[in-house]
Amino acid sequence: MNNEWQSRLLDYLENEANGLLSVRELTDALGVESGDDFREFVKLLAAMEETGQIVRTRSERYGLPERMNLVVGRLQMKARGYGFVIAEDGSEDIYIPGTEMNGAMSGDKVMVRVEAENKMKTGSAKHREGRVIRVLERQVERVVGRFVKHEKHGFVTPADKRFPQDVWIGPDHLLDAHDGYVVVAEILEYPTATRGPVGKIVEVLGHPDEPGMDILTIVRKYNLPEKFSDEVLAAVERIPRTLSEKDYEGRRDLRSERIVTIDGEDAKDLDDAVHVKRLKNGHFELGVHIADVGYYVKEGSSIDKEAYRRGTSVYLVDRVIPMLPQRLSNDICSLNPQVDRLTLSCIMEIDEKGAVVSHDIFPSVIHTRERMTYNNVRKILLREDEEVMQRYRDLLPDFELMEELALILREKRMRRGAVDFDFDEVKVVVDPLGAPVDIVARQRSIAERIIEEFMLAANETVAEHFHWLGVPFVYRIHEEPDMGKMLDLNQFLHNFGYSIRGVGNRVHPRALQDVLNELQGKREQRMLSSLMLRSMRQARYAPECTGHFGLAAEYYTHFTSPIRRYPDLVIHRIIRENLLAPFSAEREGALAAFVADAAVQSSERERIAQDAERECDQLKMVEYMQAHLFEPFDGLISGVTSFGLFVQLQNGVEGLIHISYLTDDYYALNERLMALVGERTRRVFRLGDPVRVQAIAANKETLSIDFELLEHLREATFVSSGRGGEIIYDEDLSRTERRRAIEERRLRSEEGEARGRRRTRERLLADTHGNNSSAYGKAKRETDRPNDKAKRSQKRRSSIEIGHASVSHGGYEGPAWAGKSRRKKKR
Repeated sequence: MNNEWQSRLLDYLENEANGLLSVRELTDALGVESGDDFREFVKLLAAMEETGQIVRTRSERYGLPERMNLVVGRLQMKARGYGFVIAEDGSEDIYIPGTEMNGAMSGDKVMVRVEAENKMKTGSAKHREGRVIRVLERQVERVVGRFVKHEKHGFVTPADKRFPQDVWIGPDHLLDAHDGYVVVAEILEYPTATRGPVGKIVEVLGHPDEPGMDILTIVRKYNLPEKFSDEVLAAVERIPRTLSEKDYEGRRDLRSERIVTIDGEDAKDLDDAVHVKRLKNGHFELGVHIADVGYYVKEGSSIDKEAYRRGTSVYLVDRVIPMLPQRLSNDICSLNPQVDRLTLSCIMEIDEKGAVVSHDIFPSVIHTRERMTYNNVRKILLREDEEVMQRYRDLLPDFELMEELALILREKRMRRGAVDFDFDEVKVVVDPLGAPVDIVARQRSIAERIIEEFMLAANETVAEHFHWLGVPFVYRIHEEPDMGKMLDLNQFLHNFGYSIRGVGNRVHPRALQDVLNELQGKREQRMLSSLMLRSMRQARYAPECTGHFGLAAEYYTHFTSPIRRYPDLVIHRIIRENLLAPFSAEREGALAAFVADAAVQSSERERIAQDAERECDQLKMVEYMQAHLFEPFDGLISGVTSFGLFVQLQNGVEGLIHISYLTDDYYALNERLMALVGERTRRVFRLGDPVRVQAIAANKETLSIDFELLEHLREATFVSSGRGGEIIYDEDLSRTERRRAIEERRLRSEEGEARGRRRTRERLLADTHGNNSSAYGKAKRETDRPNDKAKRSQKRRSSIEIGHASVSHGGYEGPAWAGKSRRKKKR
């Protein structure tokens, strides 16, 4: 009954109600008559109010949040105290000042009243501001941090800087924790507008300098489940390692096909295998075979519930936190070589232009020939290693055919306008104790591209097949970018001579790919590509098939990784069940409700995993730079703010040159050109400029790296004009003009210093209320003193280092209007 009344109530409030209504008005309108129905209806109202679906006012009247200028969403706080609410309805994020949190913590589901909606300076993108009026659901139950002990009580300072308040620990809840140790505290009382949170220590992790403590802190911070329960492990142990005759029933036998897996060197959970062959009509047959995890993990079982809770496997620098126990992920389900394995197969017939002309999806059993690695396949196709080629000579024609088909599929994808952000993957290499020893960039070779194209083809084919069947399903969607952000991006790209064609009411992904093609090989490629990526929406899971913008795909899902992603596991079970018999109406309704919940849960767990993985990488990068202080590195300016320059090194490490370290001039931010411009010298530091820097500090607690500029490798001058000014690079000038520009910057710097000395003299004279000879002599000695640049620079650097310790690495934590740093210029 509740589902029926809930649907009717929401429909009535949205389409028929005129204003806020009382309980009696709602029951009359919906025909609630009996006493039992009335009591059930009141309970439903309370439950819907708790989840934020409806709102109850102080006058005991009900309405929809969106009709009361209220928005429900998740709060994401930033280290500086402010935050954003990610709206559940997909509308623009809402900025929440630190003073308007009303006791909410990062991750909480909250209801927000929107109190301002303004255009930003560019005049295109909008931002909304609001305040939290109610916490609907608490996300955080425990925090990890450093314990500070007082006489009879203590405090836990959260490691997650998004939680700005310390947790007070009473004398009965200290758990014998030592001062300075890393602990886990459970929240007993959540913060209010007037007091902080109260908790108790439930786990003492140890001293912060112990090996592995830094990664363990991240694991606890994101509440990543390390261990499986005894119930789950017992259930897995009952699954036999070997196949019985019953397991083969109803499956197509593909054991005679030349099927291989292609993965990384250290991969253990092999969930996809492929084969390719040429058909008599000249077309290709592509077979993508995926581990049939759903056959072993039954719906509603203890293993399934745990997989749902985890949502995804998490890949940290020195460990993997799997979605499924290793007995399943690395053994029973893994498509290991030379053994029979149960799979779901998608076999596609593909023509010479890359179109899938027919396909078949079915349960199967396979027997892979080889466990190939990306490195070996690359060596074979590029003829790099005769020994490897000889070892796999029987499979050489297959790999050549795979390369041919993959290039055809990629060409087709590019023709339709897919966006391909070809970033190198950065990997931190650690020793057995977890200490970073190197940072390496891994480029995508032809081997990675083969698997990527084959998996994309299978995902699209499966998504389209089940979309037209109309059964409940989990799709992978990527919505079109916000037009305000695209207009801002286009305006910024104009400064570098690029533009996105067709920016107006809608942007086609091909327009973005055209810009990426133009950027190929340019020094600003990585920086502008990253900026374009951040301007797009984040892909997510959904029960509706609305398309994938980045892939320019009308249909898309995740079918190919059920060992490590829960949505893949869900749709595998749906596929197998649907192949056996059509769904009944009751079963279809239950599945529709489940996939809707699973899509939200999986999207949230995916974001948590990504945040943990990024923080773990950043932590080890900071630790790596601690061992390489004062060594020169080349990089590019990746961010320009009012408080300094972010620089990304060639190894992917990013740090900050604080504006106070640019000692030759006073620098102001030119937002239009995304550059810092010297007031006297007109010297320019612009986004994308190459620089040489050295790290002078690296802090593992704040995950920040401070750089010092050694050399600016692309000098330029800002020249005023009727258009507001432009940047002239020295490299674009003739040799004579270049010498003149350098000399002019030097003269401006000297003139500025001379003006500064004159101002000092005038100030000293004014302080004496007269031009007596002693005061004049003092001023003259002060300003005419020889220009001892080294001593002055050293003195200024000492004062800078005292004040710079509190500067945090937060350049991308919010838009320009949020948490903006204002630097007062002192003359």
